[in-house]
Amino acid sequence: MPPLPLIAKPPALSTKPEFQLRPTRQPMLWAALSYSLGIIAGVHAWRPASWWVAAGVAFLAAGLFFVRRRNLLSVTLALGGFFLAGALHIQLRGSTNALDTSLEPFADGQPVEMTGHVIREGKFREGTPNEIRQTLDVETEEIITENSKPIPVHSGVRLGIYSTRPEAVPQATEATTTPFHYGERLRLRVKLKLPRNFRNPGAFDYQGYLTANGISTLGSAKAEDVELLPGFAGNRLELFRTRIHSSIIAKVHELWPPPQAALIDAMVIGEEAFIDRDTRVDFQRSGTYHILVVSGMNVTILAFVAFWTLRRLRLGDVPATLLTIFFCVAYAFLTEVGAPVWRATLMCAIYLGTRLLYRDRAMVNALGAAALGLLVFDPRQLFTASFQMTFLCVLIVAAIGLPLIERTSRLCRQALTHWDASNNDYSSLPPRVAQFRLDLRLLAQQLARFIGNPWSLRLVRTVTIIFLAAFELLLVSAVMQMGLALPMAYYFHRATTIGLPANVAVVPLTQLLMPAAILTIALGYVSPLLAKLPALLTTFALQAITGTVHGLGGLRLADLRVATPSLVMTAAASAALILAMLCARRRAPLALAGMIALLLASLALAFLPPKPKTRAGLLELTSIDVGEGDAILLVTPQGRTLLIDAGGPIWGAGSQLDFGEDVVAPYLWTRGISRLDAVAISHGHSDHIGGLPAILKDFRPKELWIGLLPPSRALENIIAEANTLGIKVVRHWEGDEFELGGAKVDVLFPPQNWPTGMEPTNNDSMVLQVSYGATSVLLEGDAEKAVERRIATLHHPHADLLKVGHHGSATSTTPEILQSVKPSLAVISVGFRNSFGLPKADVLERLQNSGVRVYRTDVNGAVTFYLDGHSVTPAQPGLP
Repeated sequence: MPPLPLIAKPPALSTKPEFQLRPTRQPMLWAALSYSLGIIAGVHAWRPASWWVAAGVAFLAAGLFFVRRRNLLSVTLALGGFFLAGALHIQLRGSTNALDTSLEPFADGQPVEMTGHVIREGKFREGTPNEIRQTLDVETEEIITENSKPIPVHSGVRLGIYSTRPEAVPQATEATTTPFHYGERLRLRVKLKLPRNFRNPGAFDYQGYLTANGISTLGSAKAEDVELLPGFAGNRLELFRTRIHSSIIAKVHELWPPPQAALIDAMVIGEEAFIDRDTRVDFQRSGTYHILVVSGMNVTILAFVAFWTLRRLRLGDVPATLLTIFFCVAYAFLTEVGAPVWRATLMCAIYLGTRLLYRDRAMVNALGAAALGLLVFDPRQLFTASFQMTFLCVLIVAAIGLPLIERTSRLCRQALTHWDASNNDYSSLPPRVAQFRLDLRLLAQQLARFIGNPWSLRLVRTVTIIFLAAFELLLVSAVMQMGLALPMAYYFHRATTIGLPANVAVVPLTQLLMPAAILTIALGYVSPLLAKLPALLTTFALQAITGTVHGLGGLRLADLRVATPSLVMTAAASAALILAMLCARRRAPLALAGMIALLLASLALAFLPPKPKTRAGLLELTSIDVGEGDAILLVTPQGRTLLIDAGGPIWGAGSQLDFGEDVVAPYLWTRGISRLDAVAISHGHSDHIGGLPAILKDFRPKELWIGLLPPSRALENIIAEANTLGIKVVRHWEGDEFELGGAKVDVLFPPQNWPTGMEPTNNDSMVLQVSYGATSVLLEGDAEKAVERRIATLHHPHADLLKVGHHGSATSTTPEILQSVKPSLAVISVGFRNSFGLPKADVLERLQNSGVRVYRTDVNGAVTFYLDGHSVTPAQPGLP
């Protein structure tokens, strides 16, 4: 065989630069940024609309006057016009999007008869034991109260329909578990209530979330009280979409077993109803949650596969681009995910469109145009984490990832152009690229001795491409993990320490899963036999993804939670990200400096906790708003932290809300608290311990304090979790007395010989008195009359602040305990308009007659008190 052509030194090497150092102009990006700053100013600096209009006209007129000169002044004036337009828009938009209050007069918890139609189809979820809950959105048509005529009302209601499990009641009818579909008209007897946020700093704005989705009221009804009416109400196009969506879901569950079908529903079509919370947490911990939900990556994969396939079918550039955009729009239409997928589709369409105009390097500019268009459509999107994360992801890739690829692996790819050509002309290649090509040729020549010229060339080229692709994936993943460290810490309180290896493994598998799953579903409508092969590929990719996620997500290093970054840390991390973007196209030392700054910022966010927002020299008690439950934070004069209980659902009822993760932890993180010194369990009822498993994992306390241990699976699981995490479990009994960070702790109950029942009871409660100087607080848990009388008789406690027992129930707060304690202040942790009617009127009357000033979490939200050793001072509710 003839030897490969070889030269010892490439002649006439090109002197062209290897990398374009000069940054390209991005006018649309600057316009979008100016518009965004205007929106922020419009929210925080209200002015009459006429002021903004006048200022905007003046700026635009000046900008047009100077536009031909294209100098700094003209650019500044033009950007100022965008700034003022954004400020005007958000103020005008804000005034026209008031909360719908038409149902408020009926949202008093009393049953009313309602007629309406389904606008979002029902999803079945776990309710209380032996109960199923179907959640759907309904637009009301009319309301009928007792002794009243029908009142026309058009408003959105998120409705929960409760039914008994068929297996629990064999005679239950099929109608009790029948899902309701879009456009169906219903008449039902329903109890309405207004949505309410947990009133803690850092709490999720649930009311705002519902309002953004057109929901003003929550409702609950029994399945047997729902009547299906004849007729249809709604949009025919939406009906068509929901039917296709439901058909695809049904086909997925026909082709795969339930566990795999649930994941494919979520990853491919955006249906998350069948995903359990543990699965979500695993993906979140591993930094791969974007794989579990339909996101911009799905649109990108679909666009790439569609465009590549159409081009291989010899379609022209224009029809292939238009069909690809059509497929992306159709996918976004079917998924029902909403704004995130539509944003990705818009960006994809703009990018493909600019590609047709021979502007392949205008990705950042296209991103700016997409952002500006979406903000013009709805400026309120700017303040959502989804919008910010979507555009920041693309901006990081475009402004940092692509320039780094262009100056590294893309140069190496140039060495592979015309690889099979016999004429080795190196004159058109930069020196380093020419040398790399020469090295590859030398390697191919050595391999040719064993496998021949053609195969050696193919092998070297293939292996090189694989290594370059892996390098690019690793580089982009690393840049993304560092660039997203700040929003991940701020919004999700996570440091994705294993996100890089997890994404390197999972992203290529997702690129296989997406097209294979779509092909399987499509063939499934033709013949299940034809769908078997792509179904096997999908299953392989899915099992590899879940294995990686569970394996890496199970590592202790993966569960690194962080408190809300301080203002200084936020500014420093933002500056590092901007520096990395600005330097990515500069000379190598500057680009390296930018990347080092970004790396240091991401490490600081993960491993340098902020200073907790506490007051030194004071004993603090905060009753956190957890609804009908308890969660008490104590901060000692020396800064030691003790959390007593963490809320939870009543009676352990099925809930999509984790009170520890979703309610208590955000408050602690907002306070800058990332670790706890101790966690105490008052007693084993679910509204006190339901949130503790998440608290133990997120805050890794040094000690877990417990008292009585009646038979309880929940308590056993918490203690087992504490042992697994290396948390010291400490039993405390009546008579224990010890110091905690400058405060004195006395355990007043239970004694070691106190009998326990067959399940947890209120009188299992650990009762603590915490003192600082001449001031103290008495923490009763849910202790009832028998325990209160024992404490009053044996210990004669006196306290300035009383945590009222059992949420203000008539079973507690006896005259004996009030006479002994003589508090001046009291706090009741109680749910807003709870079904138990707490706190009871006679309890409030006893407290009032005793001269006690009462604070309530249902009225005041989170309430904080400070004990300075001489007196107790209530702080502004909800603030440290």
